[in-house]
Amino acid sequence: MSETTNISIRMEKEVKEQAEKLFSEFGMNITTAFNIFVREALRKRKFPCEISLPDDYNLDTIKTINDARRGIDVKKFSSVDEMFEELDKD
Repeated sequence: MSETTNISIRMEKEVKEQAEKLFSEFGMNITTAFNIFVREALRKRKFPCEISLPDDYNLDTIKTINDARRGIDVKKFSSVDEMFEELDKD
């Protein structure tokens, strides 16, 4: 048996719980699923799944969503009208 090592991954608690539930339906835990992902990436020498941006989001929108999720201060509006008023200033 080959030598193993530990790694630590940070993810949102809810995402981890959903992943554990899904992977258990396949009869595996999250460690096994992650190992499968990594081994497949190494075998194919690329991500083993397609990674793409949603068609309806531009890069600015995605950056803002990610900033908000990370708790980085983003501009907030009390209404859609207020937002469009601000956009019209630019």
